[in-house]
Amino acid sequence: MFANSHFALATHMLTILAVHEDGPMTSAQLARSVNTNPAFLRTLLGQLRAAGLIEVSLGKGGGARLARPASRLTLADVYRAMERRPPVQLHRCTPDKACVVGRNILPVLDGVVRDVESATVRRLAGKTVADLAAQVLRRG
Repeated sequence: MFANSHFALATHMLTILAVHEDGPMTSAQLARSVNTNPAFLRTLLGQLRAAGLIEVSLGKGGGARLARPASRLTLADVYRAMERRPPVQLHRCTPDKACVVGRNILPVLDGVVRDVESATVRRLAGKTVADLAAQVLRRG
């Protein structure tokens, strides 16, 4: 449903930081778990930092760490930090105004899109990064 994998990748990284809360983690360490390029993850880390979800320190011994306890970091926070568009998109075609459906469908669908996004955020607000970390650790 999401436009890309950024939410899932960000959630993955935040969960790693929650599990390894004893110190900062580098983008290379995070990239090993995700199995992707550290440079790509640094872009996402920048978005998480800009949203106030992580702190980043540079230089030797630096890296990323959670900006607040994982129990106070909801998946809705992650969603808001990563997603620039709603989970459902309207089409970009210009409908025929002479058609009763064409002239009315986009405003009708816009309401549906807002409802879907609202439900998404509500559901994500009920889960924290700490919840995910606990689930991951239980699974071993």
